[in-house]
Amino acid sequence: MKSSFFKYIFIFILFVSLIPANAQTVGIRDTVLMGSRFKITLVDIDAISVEKNINKAIDEMVRIENLISDWKPTSQVSRINQNAGIQPVKVDQEVIDLTKRALYFSNITEGAFDISFAAMDKIWKFDGSMEEIPTSLAIQKAIEKIGYQHIIINEEASTIFLEKPGMKIGFGSTGKGYAADKARELMLQLGINAGIIDASGDITTWGNQPNGEPWKIGITHPFRKYKYAEILTFKNAAVTTSGDYEKFVMIDGERYSHIINPKTGMPSTGLTGVTVIGPNAEMCNGFSTSIMVLGEEKGLAFINQQEEYAALLITDKGKIIRSKRYKKIKKKLK
Repeated sequence: MKSSFFKYIFIFILFVSLIPANAQTVGIRDTVLMGSRFKITLVDIDAISVEKNINKAIDEMVRIENLISDWKPTSQVSRINQNAGIQPVKVDQEVIDLTKRALYFSNITEGAFDISFAAMDKIWKFDGSMEEIPTSLAIQKAIEKIGYQHIIINEEASTIFLEKPGMKIGFGSTGKGYAADKARELMLQLGINAGIIDASGDITTWGNQPNGEPWKIGITHPFRKYKYAEILTFKNAAVTTSGDYEKFVMIDGERYSHIINPKTGMPSTGLTGVTVIGPNAEMCNGFSTSIMVLGEEKGLAFINQQEEYAALLITDKGKIIRSKRYKKIKKKLK
């Protein structure tokens, strides 16, 4: 799994043209949310409207951050964590629904994806301070606090309970994609017919650029500097990439990825990057994280079962592999 701070994505928006057409105005703003860089791009009728609606998109994502960010002590997710092994915590239906979708990934991947991985957040460090790998004992103690089966949802009471003391949940793997999806949903409700929400690499798009061209997104190749592994042309779609080629630690000549297998407590191996395309950024992110942990063979078998999603995998040897529906879904999302 990946922490929200440790997710380094290599997706670039390739603007064909931002020259306004038909009296349209493009507004672009960078901001920091959920500990990461977000970029909001909207196409609207005039500059004033663009700025007002960018503010509304940011407000919506801030609302979600305040609800689910586990590093904000007042958030509902933090209160769930603070009461692990003590008592259930009453939460909004939105938090229950987000947790249920995360548990869906846990169930279909048999634990390769697990939001209770957050309990391991102090074991591996990728901020430059780590000089030796965690001891087997430290990893084992952390693993003992992981287990999606111990996340208890009571829909009638609207509560979530973590059965084990010391358990933690976190939405670093799906929260930014969810925020991007909700911002897009709000913008469409407000009549904004085109834009991109780039939530630190969890991207959702709709409509066209002002010149009528679809949005273009480039996926960089980890082994070929300044080269793209793929250029995607999208209208209404989402794309996320999980990758280990920038965030890692070198210890005794060995390279350790920041994407950790919740079952073993050790970094994932075999794949360097996974890009997932589909209609929903939250789901794309869950799939890309899961595939990184599952590895090439199991990851491909997993994504090939999904009707609306496809993946591009890059192995640690530089080989590019596309899932069986990749071309079909890529064409459908144009």
